[in-house]
Amino acid sequence: MLTHGAGANCQSPLLLAVAGAFAECGTTVLRCDLPFRQMRPHGPPSAGSAARDREGLRQAVTAIRKIVPGRVSLGGHSYGGRQATMLAAEDPSVAAALLLLSYPLHPPRRPTQLRTAHFPQLRLPSLFVTGTRDEFASVGEITSALELIPARTRLLVIEGAGHSLAGRGELPAVTAKVVSSFRELIG
Repeated sequence: MLTHGAGANCQSPLLLAVAGAFAECGTTVLRCDLPFRQMRPHGPPSAGSAARDREGLRQAVTAIRKIVPGRVSLGGHSYGGRQATMLAAEDPSVAAALLLLSYPLHPPRRPTQLRTAHFPQLRLPSLFVTGTRDEFASVGEITSALELIPARTRLLVIEGAGHSLAGRGELPAVTAKVVSSFRELIG
């Protein structure tokens, strides 16, 4: 199950490409809009909407489990991935693994405002995918933050990519790496 960042929706090119690559491998993928996006079509989440967004993720996991047997993995791009990690820290039974595309470790140009307080509670195997030009986290910052997580983690670095991970022409190569790395992580 994949969800979007603060400025997008489940139709974002990155989510479409990642979901398509997993589907080609026979994996069922649900792309879903977070509750804040369901409430309004544009703009970032409002202050205080994070708990509602996590509850929306929990409800989507419950719904997909009724449709598809087997393990459910949870993830998303930026804000969506952050909400997935926070939900997994609260309730490790929510998913079997996490896929985190451009995790927003801190706001741009504010490296001391880390969003990692919940990392020590993460118990799920997690793949973090980051670009070398991501303004929300450098490769070194993400590498250090992953040491806080007691579960198995893997970092996939996309050379030259920013927060969106790839331009349109680069998405197939990026998504192939994401799918391969995630499948290796979860076995």
